[in-house]
Amino acid sequence: MSPRLSSKPISIVPSHTELKQKSLSQRNLEIAIRALTRDGLVVLEDMVDHAILDRLNVKMVKDAYELQARKDSPFNYNKGNIQQDPPLAEEWFSDDIFINPIVTQVTSTALGPKPSLRFVSGNTALPPTETSPPASQPIHNDADFDHPNIPFALVVNVPLVTMTPENGSTEIWLGTHNGTTIADQEGEHGDRASGRIKKPMLEARREVRPPSQPVVKKGSIVVRDLRLWHGGKPNLGTEPRVMLAMIHFAPWYRNSMDVEFSKALADRLTPEKTGLQVVATYVTDEQLMKNYLNRPYGNAYDFNQVERIEDVF
Repeated sequence: MSPRLSSKPISIVPSHTELKQKSLSQRNLEIAIRALTRDGLVVLEDMVDHAILDRLNVKMVKDAYELQARKDSPFNYNKGNIQQDPPLAEEWFSDDIFINPIVTQVTSTALGPKPSLRFVSGNTALPPTETSPPASQPIHNDADFDHPNIPFALVVNVPLVTMTPENGSTEIWLGTHNGTTIADQEGEHGDRASGRIKKPMLEARREVRPPSQPVVKKGSIVVRDLRLWHGGKPNLGTEPRVMLAMIHFAPWYRNSMDVEFSKALADRLTPEKTGLQVVATYVTDEQLMKNYLNRPYGNAYDFNQVERIEDVF
């Protein structure tokens, strides 16, 4: 009998040379692709300078409390977990966070050249309050539709602080991207709690490879398959835990979403400079800063294709 696979994700620590050249070695790139293929997730450490993260974190923590106070707070499954967009204005933009070339090297190897960046948002775990006691999200799949059974989208998560079980590190179920189908889920797309994995599926999987709630060091970037089962856990600390989320779609995948960026960033977001097809609507800084906390959230976003090719294989 083969030994049970570890529930701890693979982490890659790029060398000084790799970081300077903004490219993983062949060996580390192979490790990343093997991890994404087998586990559906890989952690890339030491990718973002802590000072850059700290500055954005101050801004987004302030925004998080503003969103929490709203009557219609943009929560995901429970009120301790909100969807929160970063301000994509030049003042707050960092190439290392949003268009990191090592991340793009990994995603373009896995998905094909020049993946499409069509989604930029964030997930914030809030400290508990009297009206929002600690609660976990249900274990779910972000691909809450009849999705392809091959890799088609990779989520790029950038935590602004070290993520731990205490402050709400995401629970992950490694390997569940392989063979997962819409039949595993409960809830229709458009429901507040769609994509929930059925309890018998969870219990069966737990016997094969149980979940984990890993520590992810500050400065790391996590790349995961959109199909991987996961769930937000409660933040038992005293400060919001902000984690950015971007999605790179395969170049053949016909999704219709776009991202609102400041016009001042247009020259930095070309395919030649990013290795990505950044599908953007460009607005003035004034418009962007006025609107970025008022966008749709949750299932208002649709990760499905606009046109589906029936399986013929």
